[in-house]
Amino acid sequence: MIYFDNSATTKIDPQVLQTYNTVANDFWGNPSSLHGLGDHALQLLQSARQQIADLVGCAANEIYFTSGGTEGDNWVIKGTAMAKREFGKHIIVSSVEHAAVLNSAAQLEKLGWEVTYVPVDNQGFVNPDDVAKAMRPDTVLVSVMAVNNEIGAIQPITEIGEILKNYPTVHFHVDAVQSVGKNLWSQVLPERVDFATFSAHKFHGPRGTGFIYAKKGRALGTLMSGGGQETNHRSGTENLPAIAAMSKALRLAVTDEAKKAQHELALKQQLVDFLSALPDITIFSPVTANFAPHILCFAIAGVRGETTVHALEAKDIYLSTTSACSSRSGDESSTLKAMKVPEKLATSAVRISLDDANTQAEVDQFIKVFPTIYQRFERMNGRA
Repeated sequence: MIYFDNSATTKIDPQVLQTYNTVANDFWGNPSSLHGLGDHALQLLQSARQQIADLVGCAANEIYFTSGGTEGDNWVIKGTAMAKREFGKHIIVSSVEHAAVLNSAAQLEKLGWEVTYVPVDNQGFVNPDDVAKAMRPDTVLVSVMAVNNEIGAIQPITEIGEILKNYPTVHFHVDAVQSVGKNLWSQVLPERVDFATFSAHKFHGPRGTGFIYAKKGRALGTLMSGGGQETNHRSGTENLPAIAAMSKALRLAVTDEAKKAQHELALKQQLVDFLSALPDITIFSPVTANFAPHILCFAIAGVRGETTVHALEAKDIYLSTTSACSSRSGDESSTLKAMKVPEKLATSAVRISLDDANTQAEVDQFIKVFPTIYQRFERMNGRA
């Protein structure tokens, strides 16, 4: 099997799974309990928090555990609205955000908030000047993702941050879910970022756990009310085995990160060179410095994306139709739509997403198998 769908989810690392199992068996006390078992669990919880903070480059009290990227995005968007509504009811998001951000913004609109959806150019990039033009006296939040999950465009977070230095009270949120392990920290987490969202299953951690970075001093409303866990910011008994495993996964992900990213980029380059030489194929994720090393989105003209996915699955090669979260709907990619790619071509798009565990042999096998599938599609479309 060749697994090229790592942006959807990664396989849990065996070392990470071992950590999960050990903690589940040996630290089963509730971290909120006063007895010794609870205290041992609390110490491990805080140790995991400190390790994540050290790896991210922040203080331990700026890390809050969540159930993943969707909760994190919801929390920052709606939590900002709750905390800052007396200062303004206008937020800015890019038009190519993950559904967790876009749908949260849409919910706020129904509650009377005003949302400006900043456009992207024909390559999928936000223009920082458009963010500057969208700013208003009642703006309380700007949310722009670090790495686009569909085409891999690395948004100009640093440049937007420079603009927002002139607006020190406005929250700046970055969905950084697709950036871990790609050697992009300096690009996606400059000092001006106030909140960042992460999800463990994108870097070989367990599903259903994640964390947000929340800069100290920034107000954020509470979505999960209850027993007061996470210093009364996010209630609910902490999933300690998953949190400890996520901490381990993050440490492994950032070890030799530059080397891993370079390996993925080399594989992507070979795939781009191969695919771009074929007629009727459009590449949306070129090999340039402002595109992530692991994401390759392309389309075969006249062939729906799900058709390509299933044809390759029959050859034991797994990829997806752009975002896995919306792939079953059969709709066109929201990012390609925002880029004004014609609908017929956008619905043909598929996404290869690589990982450092992918090999040269797997790329060679894809290059060997793909022409047969491609030629069949060409004949079906009357182009052979």
